[in-house]
Amino acid sequence: MSESQATLKSQLEELKCHFTWGLQEKYADIKEVEERLNIQLKYLNKDLKVRVYNLLAYVNHLNKDYKEAIVNLQKAEAILQESKVLETDIKYLLTFSNYAWVYYYLNDTERSKLFIDKINAIYTQSKGLEDLVQSETNGEQGWALLKFCSQYYEKAKDCFEEALKANPDDPEWNSGLATVVCRLEEFRGRDGSDFKSLSLQVLQRAVKLNPKDSVIKALLALKLQQLKRQQEAMKYIKDALELTPELPYLLRYVAKFYRRAGMFEEAIGVLKKAVSLTPTSGFLHHQLGLCYRQMLMQKNRRGNGRSPDMQNIKDLMEKAIFHFEKAVEEKKSFLHAHFDLADMYVRSNQHKKAEETYKKATELTTTPECEKQQAHLHYGEFLEKWKKSEDEAVEQYKKGLRIPVRNKHREECEASLRSIARQRLARNPRDASGLALLGFISKENQDKSNAMKLYEKALSNDPSNDEYLSALFDLKMM
Repeated sequence: MSESQATLKSQLEELKCHFTWGLQEKYADIKEVEERLNIQLKYLNKDLKVRVYNLLAYVNHLNKDYKEAIVNLQKAEAILQESKVLETDIKYLLTFSNYAWVYYYLNDTERSKLFIDKINAIYTQSKGLEDLVQSETNGEQGWALLKFCSQYYEKAKDCFEEALKANPDDPEWNSGLATVVCRLEEFRGRDGSDFKSLSLQVLQRAVKLNPKDSVIKALLALKLQQLKRQQEAMKYIKDALELTPELPYLLRYVAKFYRRAGMFEEAIGVLKKAVSLTPTSGFLHHQLGLCYRQMLMQKNRRGNGRSPDMQNIKDLMEKAIFHFEKAVEEKKSFLHAHFDLADMYVRSNQHKKAEETYKKATELTTTPECEKQQAHLHYGEFLEKWKKSEDEAVEQYKKGLRIPVRNKHREECEASLRSIARQRLARNPRDASGLALLGFISKENQDKSNAMKLYEKALSNDPSNDEYLSALFDLKMM
């Protein structure tokens, strides 16, 4: 690399854009991200498409398709020009920064330098507005992280909070914060009262600053429904539907609201409408599966000794399975769809298919650590309860416990291991495997002293066990 190229690379690395925000391909299904972004372009307002085109350009880079990346950046630039945004406005920073990187990868150093000059001109023009510039780049980074994959939700939340420090009334950054807080609460099991209170506050503020944003209104409605404020929640759902009755991103949340309210026919009607607009949405098929499964469970509860309508139950079961299968097919990294599909296979006595589905869930490469714990927990529970294979279940619970993220799924893996260990020791107080399981739990919880004692006891009853010897050796080396 020549000195001028090294200087250019150093300048590029100082830019604030997708190429420097650490978006890693290993955490996302890139094909699914690209499909999702292209669908968004059909329905989003024009001004919101700028960031979608920019993220698509980065996805094109990951696919080594730089010609298409340039096309998408040109589309983003054209929207800004049509909106009469001056070329020295901070709104151009993201697009120009991505241009500079794409031309660098195309070995067009002159054009790359040209865009760096344009970026420097924006910074010169923005003297005295450094806080707003920082807010702009933090906010755009938050949206990029949020749209890329769930691995980055926590970091996205931090970015929006930073963006709001300098510009607390920005509608887009408030909307972004509200969205990511809701997703964190749902996908990360953040169920503490403080976190629930935070999500309500940020949603109320986002709705106030974005009165025309139907999706944010629907998210607030779901939060109010969760807090048993049904009448108030329904008002926001009706308001949202009046704003954008054909928007699939709204319809999915409206359907979720109806399903949670037990209004299954209404939910299914809304979801079928949404599927007609976006037929490849795994989320929508998953929601349909949930509706049919809940209807099935309701039918079973209402049986109460009466002769059940077996044909109706069979139809509901088949519909639930069909839509869960479709959800997994359309979005292969959709962990919770795997769980729900496996559950339906169990309910329909298809245990081999259930095991295959749980196994696939544990092997998904884009799953965040906390959700991997949940996958190992559910697979372990299946192996223990339905396959009656305690040893295989133990291996899954162990894998869940080895992941150091502290949450309820890890606690449940530990509780399951303790239960199995106690049952074994109740049958035989000298059972080496039971003692070793308790030793393993202590080891993973950083209780080295107790772990050593337990593994030593296990070895006294099974002195040639290589696994226990290895564990004890590792503990002594810690």
